[in-house]
Amino acid sequence: MQKQTIKYVSEVDALIAITKRLSSYETRYNIISEDFFNRYSKGEMEDSTDFLEWSNAYEHFIEIRHKIERRLQNVA
Repeated sequence: MQKQTIKYVSEVDALIAITKRLSSYETRYNIISEDFFNRYSKGEMEDSTDFLEWSNAYEHFIEIRHKIERRLQNVA
């Protein structure tokens, strides 16, 4: 399986795209991403491809969100 890299115009565009992806997983598995990630991190969820990709997407979401929040704090 080859990893695909997607480039976004801005971090906000990336955050929107990842949020849509997380929403898709949440709908499919009927659990919010934060709860899923906490359970997955504790080893309470299986190591399926979907769950691995969901976990990676959630970590990326958190990273981008924190970057945007730090920039907003520097503006205020």
